[in-house]
Amino acid sequence: MQAQSLNTIILTENLGKSVATSDGILHILSSIELIIKSGESIAIVGESGSGKSTLISLLAGLDTPTTGSISLNGQCLTAMNEDGRAELRNQLIGFVFQSFQLLPGLTALENVMLPLELRANKNAKTLAAALLARVGLSHRLTHTPQKLSGGEQQRVALARAFVTRPAILFADEPTGNLDRKTGATVIDLLFELNQENHTTLILVTHDQALAARCQRIIKLEAGRIVPDRHD
Repeated sequence: MQAQSLNTIILTENLGKSVATSDGILHILSSIELIIKSGESIAIVGESGSGKSTLISLLAGLDTPTTGSISLNGQCLTAMNEDGRAELRNQLIGFVFQSFQLLPGLTALENVMLPLELRANKNAKTLAAALLARVGLSHRLTHTPQKLSGGEQQRVALARAFVTRPAILFADEPTGNLDRKTGATVIDLLFELNQENHTTLILVTHDQALAARCQRIIKLEAGRIVPDRHD
């Protein structure tokens, strides 16, 4: 069993995910052992099919493992039912996705307000407007996603992710749908907001230059963590 220090925010032990297929059991992840400290920035890298997205889905409680355990901020995620996992996500976690995941019928301001409204925060409008101003979109508050560029949509998504001041932010290929210049702007903003909010960042990416900006890189191959050869 791994020792958990006081500033450990994510701990996994013998984490695995398998699914049944027509050809037998497919092992997507096997024997994942992680200790992630509060405030760390972590890049998860690996070829397509290596298990990156499955791993963050498990860590965020969006999926359940076949074996092993996950603790978030000292709470055993794998012992919870779906309602418990949803509540923990609401308390601790923010998300940024490759496909933005904005609600098309809501304005930029309303998209950012939504997670605060789910918490019955009476200052939702003020806080959302302030964060949209921080990401340079104060002139786009009333625009719906289809009226925004890809870069603007991802900046709205960043504002939505950070508006609740999450302890952990999961970003899954956040620049995958953006051109290089726009992607670079979004990533600079992501790291700035992350540092300002002292958030633990878990970033999935194929971009080695982006991964190198994180404090630590975790490489997956065929569902297993590749040992750091510098250790």
